Formats: sequence, C-alpha cells, structure tokens
Amino acid sequence: MFTLNCKGRLLKLDQPIVMGIINATPDSFHSDSRVDGIAEAVEKATEMLGQGASILDIGGQSTRPGSEKVGPTSEADRVVPIIQAILKQFPETIISIDTYYAEVARMSVDAGASIVNDVSGGMADANMLDIVALLKTPYICMHHSGNALELHQPLLSENTIKTVFDFFVERMEACKAAGIKDLIIDPGFGFGKTLAANFELIKDLSLLKHLAKPILLGVSRKSSIYKTLAVTADKALNGTTVVNTVGLMNGASILRVHDVKEAMEAIQLTNLMK
Repeated sequence: MFTLNCKGRLLKLDQPIVMGIINATPDSFHSDSRVDGIAEAVEKATEMLGQGASILDIGGQSTRPGSEKVGPTSEADRVVPIIQAILKQFPETIISIDTYYAEVARMSVDAGASIVNDVSGGMADANMLDIVALLKTPYICMHHSGNALELHQPLLSENTIKTVFDFFVERMEACKAAGIKDLIIDPGFGFGKTLAANFELIKDLSLLKHLAKPILLGVSRKSSIYKTLAVTADKALNGTTVVNTVGLMNGASILRVHDVKEAMEAIQLTNLMK
C-alpha cells in the first residue's frame, strides 16, 4: 500500500482513487472541464467531491498540442483564487496544482494546494524539483518524449514501455537527489506517442509496478480514444471508461478524469474482480 504525505494529511492508496480535473483555462480540449470564474470552479468542485473524488487537480494552462502558452504570473492569477475559494468551502480537500512553473507551484501550495503535478517531469523549470522538495509535497512526474516544453515531440522508440521505464529510472534519481519524498509516476498517455504506442502503454502498464511508485493514469477523453472510435472528445466517455478499466487491472493507483462518477464506478467493479 502506498501513502502520500500531503502537507501533514496522509492520503492512503490502499485502493485506487480518483483525481478530478478542473481547468481554469479558455482552451482546454474538453470544453466541459473548463470553468469560467471562481463560482463555477467551486460548483464543479462540489460536484466532483460529492461523487467521490479524493483529489482535485487545478490547472491554469492547457497542454494540448498547439495550445497557447501563458507565463507564470497569468497562470497563478487563474489558479490561486480558485484554490483559495475551494478550500474556503471545503477545507479538507486535497488539491493538486497542475503546472510546470516552480513559482506557480510555490504560490499554489502557499494558497493551500498539497500536491504538485508537473507534465514536464521537472524539465521545463530547473527550479521545480528543488522547490517541491522545499514545499514537502508529493510530486507527480509525467513522461514525455520531448525536451523542456516540447511535450508532444514524437516518441521515436519502438519499445514504448521500456522508454517510459528508463525515463522514470532517471527521473526518480533526480527527484531523490533533490529531496522529494513522495513521488507519483504518470506514463504520459497522449504526450508524444502514436495511437498504437498509447495503447501499448496501457497494455504493458503493469511493468511499471516494478518501479514501486503509485501510477497515475490520465487518459480521460483524449484523442487516441476519440479518434479510434471516430467520435469527438464530448462523446468519448465510454471509451475512456474502457481504457481506465484496463489501466486499473494493470496497476493504476490514481485515475485523473473529467468524469468522476464513472471513474468511481470503474474502480468499484474492478476491485471486485481483483
């Protein structure tokens, strides 16, 4: 069983949990995940917590291909008031800040966030790993095949799981050297991987359990799912549930999703089959 020390609160991963996505952005790929202002964010948080989310992941910058990049000041202006408002309403909530800027991570944790979720794996901001170590929060490190902010650079390797595994071996050492205690790995479904490579990743996900770290799976409504099914992101909930279910059977500890209720149902049923 994994445990995470979230700023003094112990989060037990004795069974899989759900992380709900709240995007304070105008251009995230799934429109229903976007919130326009604080009141709408609190309403979304209320819904997700009521459906069973253990973590809320707040993001102020889209990382889809071709998205507009904003600086740390603008990103912090989007996320910090939302973190504060959610915690005012629900003070026990565990909030993750989705950012690759060390300064945004620091400001968000100061505002009450207790997990840092970095899609760049510490490569976009040279200060990130040291800041996370100082903040004493769990750190979510995601695999990508690019350098720094080239998150969607095509993965050239033919052995997807080996490439991802080797990436995490190196990143785990870097995180350990910085002083990070609680590390979560995210294999980066949809980031720089072909459609075939994404599904290979899910099929072979259990091999990452040898790293002895919690595995976060973020497949929710992504293009590999909706393009395969010839639908749009808005119609990709069923496909998402199927992929999440396979991920759960292969060792995922955290599901990062737009749809909390359905993810909780997948966990409930796969727990019975385990």
